[in-house]
Amino acid sequence: MARKLAVVAIGGNSLIKDKDHITVPDQYRAAGETCHHIAEMIAQGWDVAIGHGNGPQVGFILRRSEIAAKVAGMHEVPLDSCGADTQGAIGYHLQQNLHNEFKRRGMKKAAATVVTQVLVDRNDPAFQNPTKPIGSFMTEEEARERAEKEGWTVVEDAGRGWRRVVPSPLPQEIIELDAVRELLGAGVVTITVGGGGIPVVRDDDGSLRGMAAVIDKDYASSLLARSIGADLFLISTAVEKVYLNFGKPDQQPIDVMTVGEAKQYMKEGHFAKGSMLPKIQAIIWFLEAGGRKAIITNPENIARALQGETGTLILPD
Repeated sequence: MARKLAVVAIGGNSLIKDKDHITVPDQYRAAGETCHHIAEMIAQGWDVAIGHGNGPQVGFILRRSEIAAKVAGMHEVPLDSCGADTQGAIGYHLQQNLHNEFKRRGMKKAAATVVTQVLVDRNDPAFQNPTKPIGSFMTEEEARERAEKEGWTVVEDAGRGWRRVVPSPLPQEIIELDAVRELLGAGVVTITVGGGGIPVVRDDDGSLRGMAAVIDKDYASSLLARSIGADLFLISTAVEKVYLNFGKPDQQPIDVMTVGEAKQYMKEGHFAKGSMLPKIQAIIWFLEAGGRKAIITNPENIARALQGETGTLILPD
């Protein structure tokens, strides 16, 4: 049987169920539920690379870091290192859960995490216009002081206080791509581009340098899917299907749509900027680059969506 290659992008909801379940053991159990469904997919004959979000986890590290700096005079953790920390920790949760799942099913499979750097263009317009809020709320005085001292960009956030904002540049290249390809070629389930990857720029001498930025994880997973020639790009998120008029009385589930229809729905404003829009855009890029099909669904419906029973299927024109 020909091997089929898929990229599965896991949303933050797969790791944090709700505000009452945010501890590390809670996150481990949530990752376990998602891994159960991914193992089902692998049992159906798929080779899988996994991308994942890390927004809340980076937020927790920054918060701890800020408190430790104030209370104990500890150094603060730079944003690129926070990204690396979360890739390791979330990767560990996923690979251990997958290991246990494979053992239960009698499957001879392995999973490994690659701490992944993703190249961004240092001239990306996003660096001129930082928009992604990170870290804790501050008073205006504290925010202006940090801006002066650290060179931060700070904004007032909807009457709730002041926050640091960082750029969200587009991903250009996966630095560890060859290693990812080697692992996938050996049949290893590979966890990579965690949190969109650690953003790096290439200096004139070719050396890499980490940046205080955030890459959209769906965009990075799309780049991964294109770079490894995946047959399928599956985005696992909070909803079973994509909807038109989402959250309104006349909301309508979409079973199947083409790239052309997706673009039309985008133009009509059906997809929210902070949630569904980047997912649809990421899928359009994948399909326009030669990908065969993409699916959006929630973790518990992955196996059913692969059988065509639910989820939203998106196809090239």
